[in-house]
Amino acid sequence: MPAGSVYWITLRPPCGPRGRPARLPGRMSGVNDKSADWRGHVIVCGLRGVGLRIVEQLRPSGVQVVVVDDNPDVRLARVLIGWGIPHIAGSSRAAQTLAEAGLAGAMAVVCAEEDDMHTLETALLTRELRGDVRVVVQLRNPAVGRALTGIGVSVLDVAGLSAPSIVEACLRSGGQEIRLAGEHFVAARSVAPRTASLRAMYGALAPIAIARAADGEVLVCPARDQEVSGGDVVTVLGTPDELAAAGVSLGGERPAGSAPAAGGRRIRYLRHLGVSILHAADRRLASALAALFVVLIASTVVLRITYLAGGGRRISVLDAAYFTVETVTTVGFGDFAFRGQAPGLMIAAICLMLLGAMFVAVFFAMVTNMLISRRIEESLGRQRITGLTGHVLVIGLGSVGIQVVERLLAAGSDVVVIDKNENNRYLGQARALGVPVVIADATLPQTLESVRLGSASAVAVLTSDDLANLETGLAVRDQLGARWEHTPVVLRLFDRQLARSVKHNFGFAFVRSTAALAAPWFVGAALGLDVLNTFYAGNELLLVARLTVTPGGGLHGLAMRDLAARTRVLAISRSKDGGYLEHPPRRGTRFHAGDQAYLIGPYEELLAVLRRDSAQAGAAPLFWPGGATLRAPQDPPRGASRSE
Repeated sequence: MPAGSVYWITLRPPCGPRGRPARLPGRMSGVNDKSADWRGHVIVCGLRGVGLRIVEQLRPSGVQVVVVDDNPDVRLARVLIGWGIPHIAGSSRAAQTLAEAGLAGAMAVVCAEEDDMHTLETALLTRELRGDVRVVVQLRNPAVGRALTGIGVSVLDVAGLSAPSIVEACLRSGGQEIRLAGEHFVAARSVAPRTASLRAMYGALAPIAIARAADGEVLVCPARDQEVSGGDVVTVLGTPDELAAAGVSLGGERPAGSAPAAGGRRIRYLRHLGVSILHAADRRLASALAALFVVLIASTVVLRITYLAGGGRRISVLDAAYFTVETVTTVGFGDFAFRGQAPGLMIAAICLMLLGAMFVAVFFAMVTNMLISRRIEESLGRQRITGLTGHVLVIGLGSVGIQVVERLLAAGSDVVVIDKNENNRYLGQARALGVPVVIADATLPQTLESVRLGSASAVAVLTSDDLANLETGLAVRDQLGARWEHTPVVLRLFDRQLARSVKHNFGFAFVRSTAALAAPWFVGAALGLDVLNTFYAGNELLLVARLTVTPGGGLHGLAMRDLAARTRVLAISRSKDGGYLEHPPRRGTRFHAGDQAYLIGPYEELLAVLRRDSAQAGAAPLFWPGGATLRAPQDPPRGASRSE
């Protein structure tokens, strides 16, 4: 593309004259640079869903970004123009398009396409054209993902990356499990019991965040001498033993990923089955069973009074009951017979045989009908959930929903799913896990009543549509009534401004964006920052990442106290001491070349640390020379499409 040229992107805005589609002109940012000569930039393929969040989070790092999308949304394209991000309207599966995007000098290629086949083609083509570039892709298919990993492609799944935070909010487990150099740590939340300094209450535990009870303000990575007030929610990190020694409890919840006791699960299943059968039984079945019992009791009484055994003796009540059941079930062992008895008794025996056979047949027919009907209702997702208490209600069975269901089951929770689509691709997988799936509209009060919302311990609203999620969340709030304040309702929203407004105006405490949770993993993989975990502290999204200190870089020899205030070093794996894990490091501790530093903080701060480490003499610049003038991030337009 000639330098300084204006390119046209054919989008889908309202039609122009004579029904022809209008065109939106846009100018490439940095128009004096030729794409083939670009160096150190990141190519992002696919703008919808997590793609826009990746671009948004790359901008604060100073990295130049080029977006490739052959079917752009007009609203998203306008956001790119506002950010000054170049956009090439072409297919990432074409070598010419990647060449125009500057693949020859690119630092990384991130493919965030929603279609797995599109992603696969782009990844393979990129690897063929340039074998040394970092390739990071979003992929849901595990088999294809393993194959791509084998050729050096970083494969990430948005659903898998975001599900742990949603599960933690549902279970209120109070902690996020983190592995640092193979050692087990937990980021645990604790309510400050009194006004005191962090050091006085939590000792050597690393403070991560404070959520003020008074105004909801979140302080990230505070100093240990920071004073907190009673009721403030403090997030601290330590090993389980350190947390126990400091009196920090995880609330007694089973950590996500641990297996529940098999006996407890079987007991819950049998209880649920028994209660479900009782509720499924109708009046006809009860009437048939009652009539059968009347016949059996009457026959037993008649036989006890009138039947004469050998020697003219009367039979016992037990023998009479045995003879009655033997006759009704047409077994006939020959130990009792009506031959030779009084004519009246023989007539009664004929009636007993006819009535007994009829009532037994009717009873078993109704039982069979009940069981088959129950099975059909389960397969269609129309059964009424009975006997469940403390279950988690998952609304929306997409790629995120099924991951949340699996993790909740692994944590030992009962789960009920609601989804509107009877052709949902994940229905078979959910039913194979033994999860009841109800095909219905979750915004209707009768649907929420049928899944026992009133006795649910948590609700996760996880469809891929913001408006549907908000409508469902409000319906859940209305039906919960007084339990609203005590039942966590996790709401999935893509639009950040909408999420802030919903939390402020409607009182939703747990609003999660799967794209915001997953985007840092893609950014880290593209820039060389190994993201280990993402979670929320109050309203603040925090990252745990691993960074290898570059010899001669900006971190080499730097003391802990000289890092940014909103960044904390959790531990350092020393390269010269056989990988010894120093935890927690002192303020005067210094980085050495080859050390692996485990950091926590907002993604902007961690990217600043990465940029500082990469600033070394004689090395190719990691960031765009001169750096673009960065504006404050804008929110993507409401209603923008997003991935499942």
